[in-house]
Amino acid sequence: MREWVEFQWPYLMSFLGGRRRVEALARETRAFERSRKIERPEVLLQLILMWAVAERSLADTAMIAAEAGLAEVSDVALVKRFAKSGRWLAALLSDLLGDTAPRVGMRVRLLDATTVTRPGRQSTDQRLHLGLDLGSNRIDSVELTDAKGAEGFDRFRVAPGEILVGDRAYGTRGGMAKVASGGAFFIVPFAWPRVPLMTAEGEPFSLWPALRSLPEARAGEFKVSFVAPDGQRIPARLVAIRKSEPAAEAARKKALRSRTKHGNQSVDVRTVEAAGYLFVLTNAPEALTAQSVLDLYRFRWQIEMKFKTLKSVLHLGTVPARTDAALQVYILAKLLVALLIDVFVEQAESFSPWGYPLLPDQRLAHDAAHP
Repeated sequence: MREWVEFQWPYLMSFLGGRRRVEALARETRAFERSRKIERPEVLLQLILMWAVAERSLADTAMIAAEAGLAEVSDVALVKRFAKSGRWLAALLSDLLGDTAPRVGMRVRLLDATTVTRPGRQSTDQRLHLGLDLGSNRIDSVELTDAKGAEGFDRFRVAPGEILVGDRAYGTRGGMAKVASGGAFFIVPFAWPRVPLMTAEGEPFSLWPALRSLPEARAGEFKVSFVAPDGQRIPARLVAIRKSEPAAEAARKKALRSRTKHGNQSVDVRTVEAAGYLFVLTNAPEALTAQSVLDLYRFRWQIEMKFKTLKSVLHLGTVPARTDAALQVYILAKLLVALLIDVFVEQAESFSPWGYPLLPDQRLAHDAAHP
């Protein structure tokens, strides 16, 4: 981080749209209103990255800034300047996310959320919601909420023709209906008591006989529908497969532990039976076979790996910040660098032989009429 922040800074700035764009956003969001002690917004950004991503203390950050000739500022002053930078970092993130262009063909996005906690605390302080483009393995959506911010499709923009893959928290009638109405497709497991299924003709669908009819070691599917909160009937497919006995037994034990943990002494026998199957709902075209649907759902582990990387490499899981404002800035700074890493991998290594993008105001050829 010190190499990039101190010595490679102009190149890093090119990935953020250049100095003028960074400074314009700083002033628009009122993160930088005067140059007292810190002369320019980009210097403030350098200090934030030293503190959050390089994981320096505020005192160390002030000392490094003085050594590098960036600024003569106290750690107390840094606290006040950093606290006003949350909206600015969010705007920089938004710019980077806007550069994530959908790929040609059917785009697959993985959606999930994780928790962020201050050291020494047991409860969740913030919840981070991410969207991941499976084709490029790049983060394409970010939202930071408090602990009450529930997971769901409502937190994401939906583009026609794309496939959204989520876990059970996304398998709600309202969320799936929103995706379908946007011309997109969902692949999600669901809580069967909360999503009553019907046949394609609108008759009650018998879930358990259908699951019991599945062959061994082969995926099956059934045409179903469900009623959205607004009364609209949404056609879908129930895609399911039997688990192997070891996998089913592990799932049964997990279900029983979960019930006991939450104080439920009685267990619905259907919950135990459901643990023997993997089943998801999808409205994807029938050209996408049942096996292909399950293969796409299996790729959901990629976003789990992204969260593990953010927490193990960038230490995003536990944040040493005392105030809510500092917590937000700390997390957003780390996410900004996470997105920059994605850009480095895709642009610097794969496409550009010189390793960084040309800014819009740089001409590729000399124009004699406009020297």
